[in-house]
Amino acid sequence: MQPKNWNEAFFSSPGPRTRAEAITLFLKAFCMGVADLIPGVSGGTIAFITGIYEGLLDAVGSVNKRSIGALLRFDLKAFVSIVHIRFLIPLVLGMLSAIFILARLMHYLIVEHPIPTWAMFFGLIAASIIVIFRELEDPKRADNIAALMFGAIFAWMMVSLIPVDTPTAPWFIYLCGIIGISAMILPGLSGSFLLLILGKYEYITGAVKNPFGEGNFIILLTFVAGSLTGVAGFSRILNWFLKHYRSQTMAFLTGILVGSMKKVWPWKKVLQTKIVRGKVKILSEANILPESFDSTVLLAIGLCVLGFVGVLFMEAKVSHKNIDNKPQEI
Repeated sequence: MQPKNWNEAFFSSPGPRTRAEAITLFLKAFCMGVADLIPGVSGGTIAFITGIYEGLLDAVGSVNKRSIGALLRFDLKAFVSIVHIRFLIPLVLGMLSAIFILARLMHYLIVEHPIPTWAMFFGLIAASIIVIFRELEDPKRADNIAALMFGAIFAWMMVSLIPVDTPTAPWFIYLCGIIGISAMILPGLSGSFLLLILGKYEYITGAVKNPFGEGNFIILLTFVAGSLTGVAGFSRILNWFLKHYRSQTMAFLTGILVGSMKKVWPWKKVLQTKIVRGKVKILSEANILPESFDSTVLLAIGLCVLGFVGVLFMEAKVSHKNIDNKPQEI
């Protein structure tokens, strides 16, 4: 049905309907942007634990043949009514705001204070696993347990891979775009980390730094084309599984969070490094226990506990609010 005016077109698709809802979505997207700034942490993880993951997949899936057809016909009202524009605007603004505002701060914290920073994320994700596990339909069912274990093993293996040498042919750059963006959609997996594993982190970031250098623009176009293909295709696949096998898919995604905990463990020993454009990049590392309980360790433990308790506290408040808002039986 053709929308009569811009207001009808804008409010015909899912998304925040009040200023408070838009601000809440903006803040959640802001946290996603913060997570994407940290190597090894996925913005999809934050989307998953803040409850906007399915909305994110639906919004990405709304950019389809129908909406693109409307755009090519210059039928902008129809395009706005099909695409989840009210969801995408605060989402994109929140993520971009975090990247532009906090990029330097997060880089400083990771480089200068890695243990306390990783400890906070460890506590946040650990509590989130508990919260999400509680919401699984019959978590003790065999298929849910199998899906959870498969997700955990898959994520554990992915974060344990060591980078390899790979070709620079356009088909492989296109494939890297698909894999990188698909990892960003999956909670627990980092797109930049997988690019490092595929041996193309330096290659792609080098092209980004000098887009008009010899051949770099074609490299970026090929990578972006792969990314668009990945986000359009993979989001639909995940969405289909969530709609038809919701319990097992949620268990699988929870398992991915469990397996990715290896990557966010605060105390590590570096096993192998590589120089990328004059900077040392860690290729492999082993998790260890702190050697002594000094002030840094105590701070890390405190931040870990704070993140853990904070998530459980917010979940309890939301659950209590939902109970209060339920209609009372007479």
